[in-house]
Amino acid sequence: MVMKRALLVAVLLGCLFLLIRLFVPSIVERVQNRVLQPGPYSASAEAEALHRTLLVADLHADTLLWGRNLLEPSRAGNIDLPRLLQGNVGLQAFTVVSTVPRNLNIDRNDDSTDLLPYLGMAQGWPLKALTSPKQRVLYQAKRMQQFVDNSNGAMVLLRTRGDLANFLKMRASGSHVIAAFLGTEGAQPLEGKLENLDALYAAGFRMMAPTHFTDTAIGGSAAGIEKGGLTPLGREWVKQMESRGMLIDLAHASPDTLRDVTAMATKPVIVSHTGVKGVCNNNRNLSDDQLRAVADTGGVIGVGFWDVASCGTDAAAIAKAIRYTVGVVGAEHVALGSDFDGAVTEPFDSSGMALITEALLQQGVLEHDIRLIMGENVARVLSQTLPE
Repeated sequence: MVMKRALLVAVLLGCLFLLIRLFVPSIVERVQNRVLQPGPYSASAEAEALHRTLLVADLHADTLLWGRNLLEPSRAGNIDLPRLLQGNVGLQAFTVVSTVPRNLNIDRNDDSTDLLPYLGMAQGWPLKALTSPKQRVLYQAKRMQQFVDNSNGAMVLLRTRGDLANFLKMRASGSHVIAAFLGTEGAQPLEGKLENLDALYAAGFRMMAPTHFTDTAIGGSAAGIEKGGLTPLGREWVKQMESRGMLIDLAHASPDTLRDVTAMATKPVIVSHTGVKGVCNNNRNLSDDQLRAVADTGGVIGVGFWDVASCGTDAAAIAKAIRYTVGVVGAEHVALGSDFDGAVTEPFDSSGMALITEALLQQGVLEHDIRLIMGENVARVLSQTLPE
């Protein structure tokens, strides 16, 4: 009798675990990654015709966090392969989140809590990924490689300048292949040790931010406690990132960290997803001087799509923030940084990227500048920073 009861309890627990695996991640994502205007989307004939000729690049998406099969169409979240193809997205950064503090906000967060193990348990992450930021990003990099391997050539993973050149040749010949590249939101995966860069590089990561929502051993976050600049370890990190051909992303960096990195950088740096204070004044967004500091390295600023970045809820608001940024630093230094699947509410998903092209045309942006903003600037920066 005791054995039967134990078996029954085991079966019930197994069923409960299966239900959690099947439904909880999807429910959480549907709550966190909302879209104000579900597709399908339509732009003007002029905008659609131009958009189909563009190289479209997006510098930031947290899609790997949610456990979906990116090769299959989904009603959840903002990105999958079919929707990227519909939006004519050519270059997509997949930025991996490794820690999330409780009561997340844009002003002040400490690193004493971390919610990601709970999401990881619901998704069935390996045990080591539940306890280590480094192992979490390595696990997600492995998943990304599996998506690429199973895409029948529809996706490639950029690791070198040669990979980028081959991708651009395929696009120029009419192929709709999508190039992915991996980044991390914050330096938490280093776990305080620069030698961990080796494992991340080997796994395919070519972009890293010094901070996310909390301060790190590398530097201060705009939403951290101390909000300081680069630490001595952080200065060495900048040198090692550049020597490896890894792109430095200053999204979420404190003003002092951004100042310190841009002052010592010898290669272009980026801000993968942000707003600008001149359009939307809050602690998350960048001042004109910060925009200029990034541009002075030859880098680009990825203008975000969500309301905290644009102070709006549609493509027109995004275009307004883009135009403002162009006015400060020039079209050569502006890009797209959607923050798709970043636990924010977006005006549209990745299949609606032509809406931005339309809004830029409506606001008088020249076709030459649209081509730069929508993707050519990102390709240029990658060609200057990726390893040979």
